[in-house]
Amino acid sequence: MCGRYALSANALDIALQFEADGSSAPSLPVNWNISPTTPIYFIQGQSPDGNSRIVNTAHWGLIPSWSKDASRASNAINARVESIAEKPSFKSALRSRRCLIPANGYYEWATELGPYPPKQPFYISRGDSTLLPMAGLYEYWKDPETGQMITSASIITRESVGNIATIHHRMPVMLPKDRWSAWLGSSSISESQVPEYLDLLETPDPEAGLQFHPVAPAVNNARNFGQELSAPITLGEPETLF
Repeated sequence: MCGRYALSANALDIALQFEADGSSAPSLPVNWNISPTTPIYFIQGQSPDGNSRIVNTAHWGLIPSWSKDASRASNAINARVESIAEKPSFKSALRSRRCLIPANGYYEWATELGPYPPKQPFYISRGDSTLLPMAGLYEYWKDPETGQMITSASIITRESVGNIATIHHRMPVMLPKDRWSAWLGSSSISESQVPEYLDLLETPDPEAGLQFHPVAPAVNNARNFGQELSAPITLGEPETLF
């Protein structure tokens, strides 16, 4: 899964990399420890061909349009690619509301099945200023009590491969640039087209360019949000150095 991630770019920076319009997006603070239900940036298509795009904001944790309340949000921060076409929470969004969610990098905690100490946090990124293009879904939900329309989003995940699999068994789907337009096309798709869009998420090299390093456990606390959270540490350092 992906339960925390980092983003230092503003809407205009995101718009530049993703060839989108970021002029109308609300401003969000820099956060190197984005947690569930936090407001996030996402890129959505504005044309059938997906070549016209805008940067928008949503709450992280998808709330299905049919939900009676917002309690499902924190449980839907991720959408498993294996079930998004059938699961009621996501199948409508897959057909009509696909997006990209940008990140500098994301955090993952080692499982007991790998070579690292269980629950050791790692920071995973491309090691440069290039933002990760994580595939996502978004949805609109109307609060029955206030009438407020809330936009929420979820990151699509897949089974981990290669070196990433030594940390955790799930990872976000990174969508290559040559697939952005097809994925972001704003027209609703039919049942027969669903396999075609699922194929877009099957990339030939899912971990292309990704690298990782261990980080201090300060990232475990969602109230910490500084860039130092992504700094590498040497495993085995005394806790007093954290």
